[in-house]
Amino acid sequence: MVIPITEQENPRTRNIDRVSTLEAVRLINQEDKLVAEAVEKVLPQVAEAIDQIVDRLKRDGRLFYVGTGTSGRLGVLDASEMPPTFGVSSDLIQGVIAGGYEALYKATEASEDDFQSGKKDLIERGVSSRDAVIGLAASGRTPYTIGAVEYAKSIGCFTACITCVPDSPITKSVDVSIVPVVGPEVIAGSTRMKAGTAQKMILNMISTVSMIRLGYVKGNRMTNVQPRNKKLKERSLRILMAETGIGEEEARALLTQVGDLRVAIVMKRAEVAEEQAIAALQRSNFVIEKALQFLEK
Repeated sequence: MVIPITEQENPRTRNIDRVSTLEAVRLINQEDKLVAEAVEKVLPQVAEAIDQIVDRLKRDGRLFYVGTGTSGRLGVLDASEMPPTFGVSSDLIQGVIAGGYEALYKATEASEDDFQSGKKDLIERGVSSRDAVIGLAASGRTPYTIGAVEYAKSIGCFTACITCVPDSPITKSVDVSIVPVVGPEVIAGSTRMKAGTAQKMILNMISTVSMIRLGYVKGNRMTNVQPRNKKLKERSLRILMAETGIGEEEARALLTQVGDLRVAIVMKRAEVAEEQAIAALQRSNFVIEKALQFLEK
């Protein structure tokens, strides 16, 4: 019997049940240090996937993360952060998880074995050849996820996978395979640990750099952030001051007036009325620099 690396026992942690609490967490920390090194080795594939995804997004496509269990939850988590952080529609990046959103808080392991359900869930989302689909499967053999990416590829989507097992079935079903080999888990088979951490790191890279390439970040400032709570309002205030050079009192008054950081930045930098700023932003798909270029013409 061939045992996938994600299911193998880790010789470094075989006595974790017999050591002190401090030593147990130290063992976990030591294993976690290996994750960043594994991710570093697959950065070329991550970058290749990002470039392909951005090309689709620029042509009115969307990005879908598909997975089960921990992998599926990580995809939904990353997708859910995009609207408040970058001001994009919740349709632009979507997480699809076997068993539906109920599976976010309740285990539905049996659903991952249904090959046809992955295809069915993508069809229900209206996935088309313009879109990109990333399959998340730590073991690389999950039928639900493989069914989804195979369907996506068959209709012309760009497809990629993030798995921790080299040459696993899903790698043969996609255009770009991202395979950080993190080794056996601290607890054999518990891929919510190192494998999940690797997937989270890579998803952070994919979504963040994609949004940067689309123009939703200026420097390292999230200029399209949605100021929906006190913390984000204060962050928006600081960004507005930094982007326009105005003082705190004026910046606070402007944000209070318009309630949208993007509009406030364009109004102040272009010295235009709110209506003009909104029109330019709508024309530019809410990319601030493009909106400013439209107003300069």
